[in-house]
Amino acid sequence: MFSKKPTPAPRAQQGKSMANSTFSVFGADIRIKGDVHASADLHIDGTVEGDVSCTSLVQGESGEIVGAVKAESARLSGTVRGTINVRELVVLKSARIQGDVHYDALTIEQGAQVDGRFAPRAVGEESAVVSLAAG
Repeated sequence: MFSKKPTPAPRAQQGKSMANSTFSVFGADIRIKGDVHASADLHIDGTVEGDVSCTSLVQGESGEIVGAVKAESARLSGTVRGTINVRELVVLKSARIQGDVHYDALTIEQGAQVDGRFAPRAVGEESAVVSLAAG
């Protein structure tokens, strides 16, 4: 009698937590032309020619992004050619970045190459971009 009621509740909670922790992986053999929008986490080892927008981005050493990157957090170890706008950014030593970087928190490993400007994100910068796009 007691085992029937608790059983459905954990399954429902498990489904919710799994939905919140989803992620997508683009393997090294994947090549995408066009913008990528993910509502969760994204791991890119392949090539994306377009803007990337997600909650959390992890880029492998073989990953290449030609376009803007927008995320809450990003851990980059491949090539990015475009503007980066993230709250927390980690640039690993194998990373090659060509473009401006806007951040709130920044970590760069010795050996990483960046050809562009670093600037902390301005307060309200996110809302200004959204209002311009909407208008």
